[in-house]
Amino acid sequence: MVESNNAMNLSFKKAHELIKESEDIKIYTHIDCDGVTAGAVLSSMLDRLGKDHEIDFISLDKIEDIESENELTIFSDLGSGQEMDKFCTSSTKTLILDHHPPIRKMDNSYNGQLVELNPHFHNIDGSYEISGGGMAYLLARTFGFIDLSWMGVLSAVGDMQNSFSGKLIGLNNSILNESIQENLISSQNDLAIYGRQTRPIFIALSYFGDVNLPITNNKTECLLLLNKLDIPTKNGRKHRPLCDLTVQEKGRLFSELVRMLSLEVPAKYVKYVPKLISGDSYEFLMEEKYSPLRDASEFSTAVNACGRHNHHNVAMNVLKGDRGSGLDEMEDLALEHRRYLAKKMEWIRGDERITAMDNLQYFEGSEIKSEVIGTITGMILSYGDWKKPIIGLTPIGDEKEGIKVSLRCSRLLAYDGIHFGNLIRKVAKKVGGTGGGHSVACGAYIPEGKTNEFLKLFDESLKGKI
Repeated sequence: MVESNNAMNLSFKKAHELIKESEDIKIYTHIDCDGVTAGAVLSSMLDRLGKDHEIDFISLDKIEDIESENELTIFSDLGSGQEMDKFCTSSTKTLILDHHPPIRKMDNSYNGQLVELNPHFHNIDGSYEISGGGMAYLLARTFGFIDLSWMGVLSAVGDMQNSFSGKLIGLNNSILNESIQENLISSQNDLAIYGRQTRPIFIALSYFGDVNLPITNNKTECLLLLNKLDIPTKNGRKHRPLCDLTVQEKGRLFSELVRMLSLEVPAKYVKYVPKLISGDSYEFLMEEKYSPLRDASEFSTAVNACGRHNHHNVAMNVLKGDRGSGLDEMEDLALEHRRYLAKKMEWIRGDERITAMDNLQYFEGSEIKSEVIGTITGMILSYGDWKKPIIGLTPIGDEKEGIKVSLRCSRLLAYDGIHFGNLIRKVAKKVGGTGGGHSVACGAYIPEGKTNEFLKLFDESLKGKI
């Protein structure tokens, strides 16, 4: 059973009535996994209610270009951090379903009808306790569509809401439990190694973690390690992924990774090492084993791959049930995405583009699409100095002026109490930009020509903290 407080329930009742009384609906939702999945939840809900609707996928900097032309405009996984006055005229109805920190107070009065649902209004942390897709699901739930709960879980994982604690908490956990009761998801504690269903274990292991180990980016060392631990890498002629390992094999691998990591990190971090190595995993029981859609982390990556290359509708179709041509197209896009990432990673490493400052490191990614700069920043961390956050910078593109900034860091720094999302928001504001996000993954948009000032201020803000 999903639990929320009375004031929040009242807000969802208002949104429920707004949906019921509207016939011409436009949804604007964000381009990442959380936004696309939130859009799929809302579109599925409106389909079932027989409501005519359209959906557009937009980045935050595009909100100012939107004109309100529909009876009801829904903003999903965005809107709370942006000015909405132009949408609040006497003839408009606007619904915001967001989980990012809001700039308005709850129940702000406008000429038009504005209903803004945000967990922060109810002392619920939107960084870890509920995602944009989770908020969309809570609205769908008021119409009885509990079978959409699995998408609330996918959204939370795609938004890295389990990254700090290794599991889903708060309303996310309530949605998870509801999905488990519906027999849609199973959850278990497992090794935190990406590619649980699809990657051979020796390959998955080579990409493990953000602290450099002898096995990092070294498949030969991974094969030697698995051999030493008596963990076969093949089952007959088939390579074994993580999901095929026995509990005993996973236990041996866990112990060895704890030993290896404990040797590499400063003593103050050793107590956090087990949290880096294990966490809860989520399997979608309606998907076939060894499918990229079976594991929540892999499914979220596939959705992101579509979104990052402007094929949001492919992901939307798969989320809404297409397991034929839509899934084939999604897998093709995922392959294209991996090739693009590998090419740009080689570009950064080959040209030694990472520049170290006192408290951070950064790279200019002018040849990298702004939609994937965050993904590449996270991947390149294992090639740099994990003790410092890494920042990737690239022009926004689409004839828009400005620079997109993405920051990633080891979870160990977040465990140490640093919240980079809050820091990047403050520093971006000082140079005339905007920013925010999670403690380990965040970003900003800053004006052209402000890069050096931004980096200098950010480096100074970390003095004594790193």
